[in-house]
Amino acid sequence: MMAASSSQIFVAEQLSLLPDAATAAELAAYRGTIDDALASVCEIELEPVARSAKDVAAAIRYSLLGGGKRFRGILFLAAYYASAGEGKASALAAAIEIVHAYSLVHDDLPCMDDDDVRRGRPTVHRVFGVKTATLAGVTMVPLAALTATKAARSLGLGAQSVGSIVAQLMRASGGGGMIGGQLLDLEGEGRPLDLAEMERIHRSKTGALIAAAAVIGGLATGHATEATLAALARYGAALGLAFQIADDVLDVTATTDVLGKTAGRDVALGKSTYPALLGVEGARQRAEALIADGCSALDDSGLLTPLLDRIAHFVVRRSS
Repeated sequence: MMAASSSQIFVAEQLSLLPDAATAAELAAYRGTIDDALASVCEIELEPVARSAKDVAAAIRYSLLGGGKRFRGILFLAAYYASAGEGKASALAAAIEIVHAYSLVHDDLPCMDDDDVRRGRPTVHRVFGVKTATLAGVTMVPLAALTATKAARSLGLGAQSVGSIVAQLMRASGGGGMIGGQLLDLEGEGRPLDLAEMERIHRSKTGALIAAAAVIGGLATGHATEATLAALARYGAALGLAFQIADDVLDVTATTDVLGKTAGRDVALGKSTYPALLGVEGARQRAEALIADGCSALDDSGLLTPLLDRIAHFVVRRSS
C-alpha cells in the first residue's frame, strides 16, 4: 500500500481537530482556492519566464504545485476574514505560499541543508540540478511580489495599503527575516545554542513569514486598526515559533514517510534543537505556552475565531 502523502495526512488531521463539518469545509475550501490561485500564477505569470528559461519555469511549477500544507496561506485567509475582510483573497494567499516555496527550494540546496526529499518527492535541485534550482528560488521572490501587488490591487486597496502588504512580505523573506534566520542557523551548526539564541534564529527563519501572513490578513482589509495589527502580529509570532518547536520535535519522533522530508536531519547537521535543550516534553510545553499567549492576544481583541483557535492548536498537535 502506498504511504499517505504529507498533504493527505494534513487534511486528515485538520478534520480531526475541527469541531464541526462546516468549519472543516471552510478550511478545505480555503486550501482549494489557494491551489487554484497557484495554478493560475503558473499558467499566466510563468509564461514570460518559460520563453527565456524553460527549465527554471518548470522548476518553479514543480515547487509550487507539488502539494504542501498551504498553512501560511490558510492562516492569512483566516486572519483576513476574522478582521472583517470581504473580498476574494486567495491570490494574496498564493503570494505568501510562493515565498514559502522559494525558501524550501533554497533550504534544500547542497550548500544549505542538502536534502533529498521535500513534500514526499525529490527536492527541486535533485530533479532540475543545483543551478536551475538556485535560479528558480531567486525568480520566485519577485514573482511573489508581483503576485501580491496584483492581488492587493484586485481587492480595491489603495497604493499605501498595497505597498504595506508587499513590504511586509518582502521584509519577512529578506535579511531581517528568513534569509537572516537561515544565515544564523548555518552559523549555529555544530555548536550548542541557548534558548535565547535558538528563538532569535527561529523567529526569523520560520516565524517571520508565519507572523507576516497573520499581519497581512489585517492589512488586506484596508481598515485594520493598529490594535488589530498588533494582536495579529503577536498571534502570528507565537505560532511561528511554536511551529518550529513542533518541527524539531517531529524531526526526532516521526518518520520520513510521514513527514514528507528526511527525518533526523537536524541531528545529522549538528543543529541545536528544542528537544535537545528542553527535552521532548519540555519542548511541547513551550510550544503550548506560546499558542496560549497568541490566542489570548486575539481573544482580548475580539479576533479569535474558532478557525484561528484550531489553526493554532494544530501547529503543536500535527504529525507532519
